[in-house]
Amino acid sequence: MTNKLNQKLLIIDDDPGILKQLKWSFTDYDVITASNQEKAIAQVRLHQPKVVTLDLGLPPDPSNASEGLSTLSAILNFCPLTKVIVLTGNDDRKNAITAIALGAFDFFQKPVEPEILSHVVARAFHVHQLEQENQQLNLFKASSSSIIGASASMQKVTKMVERIAKNNITTLLLGESGTGKEVLAKSIHQLSDRQTKPFIAINCASIPENLLESELFGYEKGAFTGANKLTIGKIECAEGGTLFLDEIGDMPLNLQAKMLRFLQERVIERIGGRAEIAIDVRIICATHRNLTKMIEQETFREDLYYRINEICINIPPLRARESDVILLAKSLLVKYNSELKCKVKGLTDDAVQALMTHTWPGNIRELQNKVKSAVIMADNSLINADELGLDNSPQRQELATLREVRATAERQAIILAYSLCNQNMSKTAEHLGITRPTLYSLVEKYQISEL
Repeated sequence: MTNKLNQKLLIIDDDPGILKQLKWSFTDYDVITASNQEKAIAQVRLHQPKVVTLDLGLPPDPSNASEGLSTLSAILNFCPLTKVIVLTGNDDRKNAITAIALGAFDFFQKPVEPEILSHVVARAFHVHQLEQENQQLNLFKASSSSIIGASASMQKVTKMVERIAKNNITTLLLGESGTGKEVLAKSIHQLSDRQTKPFIAINCASIPENLLESELFGYEKGAFTGANKLTIGKIECAEGGTLFLDEIGDMPLNLQAKMLRFLQERVIERIGGRAEIAIDVRIICATHRNLTKMIEQETFREDLYYRINEICINIPPLRARESDVILLAKSLLVKYNSELKCKVKGLTDDAVQALMTHTWPGNIRELQNKVKSAVIMADNSLINADELGLDNSPQRQELATLREVRATAERQAIILAYSLCNQNMSKTAEHLGITRPTLYSLVEKYQISEL
């Protein structure tokens, strides 16, 4: 059983008497209180309570439910899983129904009867616990390409993949190197009605500039020296299926114009050819580069950017995915045990700690390498931290000052928020709960070149 004293209950009411009454009625819980929206949101941000009781009549207009409903929306926007129980008057059924429509867990009519309300609160905590356990255990898998993650950020990504897969919308995947952009692209393809057709991937950064055009569009016999036969390009090979253009930010500027025409007209001409060939293909693009900055520097076409960005998925880096690193590591253990014919059963406590504290600059690709080598080098049935070969430098972490820790945390939070807000400074500031001038000041202070 969960210890109730570890369960945070936020009580929001502008009546000091009711606050005192309810606080004494719920001594089994870790109770925090607030008397208005500003204080309530501050408490939610600080404590992230599992359950909230909310009086809809809050200042500055206690006779009206608008402030209470606004507070409800703000709480659920910040903590979607929090269970909010709204308190209403006997003749206030309309606002109670509105609150339920906005996402409230339940409503309770005044006057408050603590004995009855306690049952509603207990049920809310129980439902929250069940949802949290389900979230932690759920491994989201999209067809043959497995998207593993129980973190909120990856749940959001998975839902987007599922929703857009059925539509023929051109998709842009943004994320650091090694975050699994091709895995997501394959998942979109496998969940679409094109799944029986080809999935063709081409990395724009790995092919020399003078060869990329012929790789994409193909060429006719005799088009240039060495063109001894007609060769079909990657775009034609993907007919009816999906074409994945990885690292499109590295596509040469002169080829971007030809790609734009193809995306607009859905026809191609092979090099050395004259006939237009109609192509039915879904396009998914990906890059780790900041395309908006490249547009400003005139190294990426703005019209092409809007053509490939009909919808955008921001893939979070591994360091921002909470405990997903452990889920991924265990999945990789199973995979490499099978491939390498090993019998590693799991991870020691110090290995788990090392995985959680490492910053993963190489993301999932780095994790794959570490786990694979550890499976090979493991002396026992459990992999330890030394076998993972992670240099987390615990001594330096223990000697870090609070100022250094805060600076690192703020810097990482800004970079992550900027990525999740699609490189929009105003939205980034709003997401972080600061003003734009403050955000610009922090960017300059920490010399964040990624923005």
